[in-house]
Order: sequence, then C-alpha cells, then structure tokens
Amino acid sequence: MSTLYLDGNSLTIHDVWNVANGSVQAELAESAISKMQASRALVESWVKENKVMYGVTTGFGEFSNVSITQEDLHTLQVNLIQSHAVGCGEPIPKEVTRALMLLRANALAKGYSGIRIETVELLLTMLNRDIIPVIPSQGSVGSSGDLAQLSHLVLGMMAEGSCWAEDGIHRPAMSEKFEKHGLEPVQLGAKEGLALINGTQMMSAYLCMAVHRAGSLAKQFDIAGTMTLEALLGTDKASSPHLHAARPHEGQQRVARNILALIADSQLRESHRHDHDVVQDAYSLRCMPQVHGASRDAIGYVVKVLETEINSATDNPLIFPDTGELIEGGNFHGQPLALAGDFLGIALSELANISERRIERMVNGKLSGLPRFLTSKGGLNSGLMISQYTAAALVSENKVLAHPASVDSIPTSANQEDHNSMGSIAARKAYQIMKNVESVLTIEYMTASQALDFHLPKQFGKGTTAAHRTVRNVVEHHDTDRILHRDMDTIRTLVQKDTVLDAVEKEIGTLE
Repeated sequence: MSTLYLDGNSLTIHDVWNVANGSVQAELAESAISKMQASRALVESWVKENKVMYGVTTGFGEFSNVSITQEDLHTLQVNLIQSHAVGCGEPIPKEVTRALMLLRANALAKGYSGIRIETVELLLTMLNRDIIPVIPSQGSVGSSGDLAQLSHLVLGMMAEGSCWAEDGIHRPAMSEKFEKHGLEPVQLGAKEGLALINGTQMMSAYLCMAVHRAGSLAKQFDIAGTMTLEALLGTDKASSPHLHAARPHEGQQRVARNILALIADSQLRESHRHDHDVVQDAYSLRCMPQVHGASRDAIGYVVKVLETEINSATDNPLIFPDTGELIEGGNFHGQPLALAGDFLGIALSELANISERRIERMVNGKLSGLPRFLTSKGGLNSGLMISQYTAAALVSENKVLAHPASVDSIPTSANQEDHNSMGSIAARKAYQIMKNVESVLTIEYMTASQALDFHLPKQFGKGTTAAHRTVRNVVEHHDTDRILHRDMDTIRTLVQKDTVLDAVEKEIGTLE
C-alpha cells in the first residue's frame, strides 16, 4: 500500500478520497515534524514562564478570564474533551470519519498548533490500522470548529467510546482495539486538547467526499442526458461550438463538447437529421450545456475553496515560531465552507432536477413517441412508470435540503460566539444531496437504456453505445414487470464505481 506524507500544504481532494477509502496510508513528512517541534517548544517554554495563553493557561470561551495553574493543565485539556463531546444523531459514515482524521492531522502538520509529534502519530496510527471512532454527526454550529465531533475523535484517542468494525455494523469498545493493537491512550499535554478540536475538519471531510463524487456525477449526467437526447430523437444543433462561443462560460462549453463527442457517428441521429429533425427541443434537452455547465462551474468553485481549506491551520490560538508570536483569531470559523456547502448542494440538486424532467419525457408516451412507460405490453405491465415517481421524490427532497444553512446563525457560549456559520449542516446536507443525486442518475441510466432499446438495430453514438452496452451487460431489457429495485441497485453500483464513465472514456477519450 502506498504512503501519503503530510506536510500541511500539499494535500489534494483526491488524496483525501484515497485515504478515506483505505487505499493509501498517511504519515507525517519530515518537514512537518521539524515545524511541529518548533511550535511545541514554544508552548512548553511559555508554560514554564506562566505566560497567559487562551485555552492553555486560561479557561475556554466565557471562562477565558479564569487562570489555570500548571498542576491543572492536563486536567484542563481532559475536561475540555469530556465536556465538549456532546454530539448526537446518526454516526458520521466511516469513510467520512477517516477523511476527518486525515484532515485534522494535515492541519496540525502545518506546525502552528503547538501539539506533540507523538499525539499526531497516534492519530495516524489509528487511521492506518483502521481504528475509527464512531462519531455522532450532529451538534456542530460550524464555528470554533466542529467542537463536538472532534471531541468525540479525541475521546477515541483516549481509548474511550466505540469504533467501527470491519463489517461497518458492530461497534466494539475502543479500549479493546487499543489493547489488541498494543496502543497506549493519549495523555493530553498543555494546549493539545484545544489543538485537536478547534477546526473545520468535519465540514471539510463531508465536502471533500461529496465534491469528489460531484466531479464524476457531472460527467455521468452528460452521458445519461445524451442517451436521453438520442432516445427522444433530439437534435445536436444546440451543442454547436458557434452557439457556445457566443456565451463562453467554461462549464457550458465543456458540456456541449461532451455531448457532441458522445453522439458522434450516431446512425440514429443521422436517420432524422433532414426529414424529421425538430426545430427546438424541450429545455431539459436543449439547455443541457447551460444547466449542466453552470453546476460544473459551481463545483469548480467548491473545489477551489476546499483545496485552500484542507491545507490551512484552523485552530486557535496559532503559534508562529519564526516570530515567537501567539495570535488569537478566528480561523476556525466555517463561513467559507458553509457557503461552499450550500452552493454544492444547490449545484447537485439542479443536475437531478433537469434529469428528472428528462426521465418524465421518456416515460410519457405523449411526449416521447415511444411506448407508454417504456413497455410494449402496457396494462398488464406498468413498465417504468413508478421509477419517475422515485426520481420526483428525490428531487423534491433535495429542494428542501438545498435551503441554505449559511444564512442562519444562533449565538452560543454566553454570546461570546455570537455569529456561527452552520457550515456543518451545509456540509451534511450537501453529502445527502449527493447520495440522492446518485439515485436519480441511476434512474436516468435505466430509463434511457430502455428507451434506446426501442430504436435498435440502429447504431447509437460512439459514447452512448458504450454506456448503453455497459448497462445492458448487467441489466437486461425490461420486457415484462420484475422487481425494479434490484435493477436500480445494480445500476447504482455502476454509478458509484464510475463503471459507465470508464467504459465511455475508453471508447471516446476523456470527457471534459
């Protein structure tokens, strides 16, 4: 297994995805170790000098005016973790928790947090050995960091709480895992509890996982949408390079080029180009470049925000060994991620919204010119009638989830923390929307493949032929009613593993 070396500056979203899914391990880079040692040395010297340092020699939040004696510094950090571990709700998914652990280690690797090397190495050892704490997903307001969730993470480092088993269901005690692997629980030194829990890593983890999938899903919606375009005998004129050069949004142009590449060499398209070509398709077909492209541009913005965030120091206070400064500030505030999370949720929702309209056009015989509900034996059989219901339900749910969290703020900590980002809520919603969108894409693949079947033996486009073949390799034509849920589960696996995308790109080259 390959190893990723964390230096606090060069982590990518793709790296996060690989570590989250267990295909790469992580260790501290030598450059990070030297920087971390320098900031830790300052903390220890300041403690000896009885320097006033927030959260180190003082209490927290409203208690920042209470001095803490040197004898109580360890107890202060332990009490911090125990009192702040108040999360609730369903657990954060295991792979998202793995991403969270990696991101917290990378932020600490920047060398501004004053934490000991061995403390971060324990965190990475747990990650590499798949000792993953079960962390509740609710309880963060997205400012002062994801305090509750990161406190549950540190409880795990203290061998408290439970962890995920390999089956993802059972949750053995963390203490048993530590004993099995010969690990000693962390003994928190001065500032270490605070350094571990002040940060945006839960928000970042959810968003890294969601936006990584969003990039693939955007391409796959181009594929599914073009399959639908062909099945409904739509025109490719709306993807003309001249048209999109007149309104040169980057995403819009990329989608138009993808559509033309996917439909190239289509006998089906050629068969109606002159005599039966429509003047103008419905918006869900004609405006794919504009709608899909806008979502792509939004996804690009979120990627840019995250690439900055996951290589940032987000705790408080920060220590700067070069100048000998300790600076108290607000790098833990989740506002950049709150806005990005809301934007990502909206962008993904729109991909599903227009997809559902295309699904409706395919199953509606009055609009498609195809057999009603895509069954040639209607009446006795319902065909794909209810698959559109499911898509409608999912996009309706997304509309609720896409309501922005970032416009809300509830003061906390006796009004000391009087503006909070709610970025954790935005991130969790974006992640759920992404999961819903995968299912809508599944339904369009299933429906478009069925619709294209009725045009055989005419040859489809090079790209759409590869997509259709890939779906039909695992799910046969729907001739008479059967349990469609099983078909959906099978096709959803193709979506999640990028199987259709890989097959298309093998045939026509990389989609933009």
